[in-house]
Amino acid sequence: MNRNILSGKEWFYDNDFWEQYAPIMFDNKRMTEISRVADGITHLACPDLYRQEAASASRSGVPPPDSSPPRVLDLCCGFGRITLELARRGFSPVGVDITGAYLETARDDAVYENLDIEFVRSDVRAFKRPAAFDLAVNLYISFGYFDNPEDDRLVAQNACDSLKDGGAFIIETLGKEIAVRDFVEAEWFERAGFMVLTQYAPRDSWSFLENRWILIDEKDGRRIEKTFTQRLYAASELRRLLFDAGFSKVELYGDWDESPYDHRAEALIAVGRK
Repeated sequence: MNRNILSGKEWFYDNDFWEQYAPIMFDNKRMTEISRVADGITHLACPDLYRQEAASASRSGVPPPDSSPPRVLDLCCGFGRITLELARRGFSPVGVDITGAYLETARDDAVYENLDIEFVRSDVRAFKRPAAFDLAVNLYISFGYFDNPEDDRLVAQNACDSLKDGGAFIIETLGKEIAVRDFVEAEWFERAGFMVLTQYAPRDSWSFLENRWILIDEKDGRRIEKTFTQRLYAASELRRLLFDAGFSKVELYGDWDESPYDHRAEALIAVGRK
């Protein structure tokens, strides 16, 4: 697939949206989750992948003998919150996103902390490096943005192709079962100096969830509005997608503690193993 990132017309190519809504979507709660999410990723990736000596070497500056840090691909990395944390833990990450402002912030933070991270501006449907990574992740409900479900499969297939044999692809998303269980039509809340109204509506028999976000600046009354949709996957549907993309084994969990994906699940976490 040959796509110019600057020519995208889909809603998620709207850089103004990501910059304006960043304080609402990436609040302090998200920041406090970083360590827990990184712990979960590290464990799900399998203990033999995460090499403690590499983490120690990262802190000491002395590389261990005959060892290289696991390579990680962070798809839709945003500001690089998890990308940076994985680098701190001794992984060698590459972050991919389409939003230039987010990547600039991530690069600045990496330089400030003296972390060796590559950040790439690219559409995840186009990014692929065959057999280059030990692990790939797609986090914070950033899966299912495309109108065509084949594009979702393409992202998973690219991730599979980019993994070495034995590698894992971890997706964290909003499962359809959770969306139905916890559905509310609208809610108001205050965050980051804005009054926020979020409205939701299922579309196409729960194939999509329509999101309408209205922000009202508490200082000057300025109003910002955005409507977008996201494809919802039931656990069984996401599992089938990963198998179709080339993974040989798929595990499903309801949280980062590897609890089952059942009626108490907090998220849908899928792990495809190549």
